[in-house]
Amino acid sequence: MSIENLMSAKLIFNFGLKVRNALLTKWWRFSGPILLKLHGVDFKKSPILYGYPIVSMSAMSSIILGEGVVLCSDARFTALGVARPVILRTLRPHARIAIGADTGMSGVVICAAVSIEIGKDCLLGADVQIYDNDFHKLAPDNRRHDDNPASIGSAPVIIEDNVFIGAGSKILKGVIIGRNSVIGAGSVVSKDIPANSIAAGNPAKFIAELPITPGNA
Repeated sequence: MSIENLMSAKLIFNFGLKVRNALLTKWWRFSGPILLKLHGVDFKKSPILYGYPIVSMSAMSSIILGEGVVLCSDARFTALGVARPVILRTLRPHARIAIGADTGMSGVVICAAVSIEIGKDCLLGADVQIYDNDFHKLAPDNRRHDDNPASIGSAPVIIEDNVFIGAGSKILKGVIIGRNSVIGAGSVVSKDIPANSIAAGNPAKFIAELPITPGNA
């Protein structure tokens, strides 16, 4: 095949990909909100979906999405790709997940036994995981089968407005991350991070302060 023919074939192929992606995007934006409503997710304006998230809700629990939330579950639609779809899961009655307006996330796992609150304008990188509980008790006796909530540690997680959490990070129970802060990729956050801070590592530690401007004070 000549170079000219190869170039033509490439152009046709790329055009086909663009058409496919445009059709997929339209389909997800039509059908995704229906899927979320069927699962009991609460929102006033339809979130922006790339692929379908996995949603499961315990009885009498709630998942609330603010206006303009973006949930990316398809590796073709984010630069780093994702290992899994977005997962939104409440584990106990009355558990709550709330995600603020204009927050975007890719392949993020959020599992709440009590409460996980994420503010507005946040960026959650590929494959971030957020849990407010230990999933199993720490005491060794009958750890494998004891699912009594009283035996399993849990504490609310709060991520304030305009926080940027780098890809692959894990946010553990009881943590508060202050507004505007940045969490380095691959960090494990087990303690509170103050506002306007950069933190990273395992366990995540304070590295530097961010400059405060009138717009982010």
